[in-house]
Amino acid sequence: MSTVTLPPAGTWIRGISIKQPGATAILAGAKTIEKRPRAWSWRGWLLLHAGKQTDRPALSVPHVARTIRGRGLPTGGVIGVARLTGCHQDPDGTPTCTEWAHPGMWHLELADVHALALPIPVRGQLGPWKPTEDLVAQVLQQLPGLRP
Repeated sequence: MSTVTLPPAGTWIRGISIKQPGATAILAGAKTIEKRPRAWSWRGWLLLHAGKQTDRPALSVPHVARTIRGRGLPTGGVIGVARLTGCHQDPDGTPTCTEWAHPGMWHLELADVHALALPIPVRGQLGPWKPTEDLVAQVLQQLPGLRP
C-alpha cells in the first residue's frame, strides 16, 4: 500500500470561522460567498469552521430559512471544506453579486464544497488561520481524496 506525503498543513490549507446559519448555507451549496471586512490574498482549501455563535436574526431571513430548513446547525467545530477561488468587492451603486452579499464588504468566492460526516470539535480564530497537522489528519480521515 502506498502512502501520499502531503506538504505541511499550514502551507496548503487554512481555516475560516463562520457563524451559523452561514456555515450550513455554504455546505448546502446555496451560499457561494462569505463576506469579510478586508480582502484575503489566500487562495486554496479552507476548513469551514462553524463558530460557537449563531446569528439569530439571520434565521428569519427568507432565503436563509429556505436554505437551512431541515438541516442541523452544529457549532464549535469544523464541518466541511471548500476551495477559496477569489475575492471581490461589488462596485458601488451596482447590484450585489448574490443575495448573500453585502455592499461594501469583500466577498470570498467559494467552490468545491465538501461536508464532513461528523463535525470535528475545535476552536476557531479570527481571519484565516493555520490548522494543526492533527486537525488536517482528522479531516482527511473523512475526506481521504482531499489534496492540495
